[in-house]
Amino acid sequence: MAELLRSLQDSQLVARFQRRCGLFPAQEEGLGESCADPVEGAARAPALQHLPAANGKGAGEPANGLRRVAVPQAYVQKYVVKNYFYYYLFRFSAALGQEVFYITFLPFTHWNIDPYLSRRLMIIWVLVMYIGQVAKDILKWPRPSSPPVVKLEKRVIAEYGMPSTHAMAATAISFTLLISTMDRYQYPFVLGLALVVVFSTLVCLSRLYTGMHTVLDVLGGILITAVLISLTYPAWTLIDRLDSASPLFPVCVLVVPFFLCYNYPVSDYYSPTRADTTTILAAGAGVTIGFWINHFFQLVSEPTESLPVVQNIPPLTTDMLVLGLTKFTVGIVLILLVRQLVQNLSLQVLYSWFKVVARNKEARRRLEIEVPYKFVTYTSVGICATTFVPMLHRFLGLP
Repeated sequence: MAELLRSLQDSQLVARFQRRCGLFPAQEEGLGESCADPVEGAARAPALQHLPAANGKGAGEPANGLRRVAVPQAYVQKYVVKNYFYYYLFRFSAALGQEVFYITFLPFTHWNIDPYLSRRLMIIWVLVMYIGQVAKDILKWPRPSSPPVVKLEKRVIAEYGMPSTHAMAATAISFTLLISTMDRYQYPFVLGLALVVVFSTLVCLSRLYTGMHTVLDVLGGILITAVLISLTYPAWTLIDRLDSASPLFPVCVLVVPFFLCYNYPVSDYYSPTRADTTTILAAGAGVTIGFWINHFFQLVSEPTESLPVVQNIPPLTTDMLVLGLTKFTVGIVLILLVRQLVQNLSLQVLYSWFKVVARNKEARRRLEIEVPYKFVTYTSVGICATTFVPMLHRFLGLP
């Protein structure tokens, strides 16, 4: 068993998969040497640099919150693509597990398909992502070595590898969607199962193709997600009734996630993991509060006790498509405006409170600034998406 685990964690296995899919380091093809590209605090070899203290406080370090740490080893290579079908397939599949997918798919589901389905997806996604992000910074397993692996993504190079949160999120979203729609919509189950398996498989394989995870990282993410879905499934009906909780419910929804973000596991160097986790938890808190507001102020009709079965999913017509895109566009514009306004305001308040120079971009990475401004910003975004955007839709006469 130990030998099997070591083989699944071997970077050479990832490198062989990349080459079978037509992705090669440039020097193997005689097109030049590999080049080091310092990204997110990563360079060709470990080096002592001034980086923000991971806990944001820099205890015992200079007053500006910086300290000298050894950054992780990462070697970003030039590469040659010999099979563009796999290249574009897996780059697109990788995007299905990134923020750009979730900030479009989840709001679109809420505004155009089923608000209660979107809430269930959101809460499961937040739970799975939080556990995955924390597991990374507790286990501290490195990403595949480069070389031999070619790494195509730069932003997350400084993060740890186990488990793959892309694999976790893709598996959680797709199978939660399948399980949640079985009792609400009538469609061929085999077709639905095939679609979610294809979706999650493509996202998982993209993590190998882009060189960001080992096979063990991906399998670990899938296994953790399967366990979490199995354990939480009995409580999914309770999730559907969260908006009828007591008046103190919003306080708990705000305090608990903020506490988890502020006490996120400390890393040896800065990585975007804590910031991403804060964004996820804050968005989940905002969505949950938004549903509570809708119920408390009776902004929407009461949900039925049991989910009705729709005999046939209505066919997609031009009018439905135009209406859906219009509602989505209106909602996204309002969300972006709220996000920019709240972010700028919260940063100005925090900069003034902690006497930080506004032009200092590194100041955003300090714990006492990064967590509050992201939490306030994305909680506002979540409330806006679930409460104010639907109100705007009704005001504009968009059913």
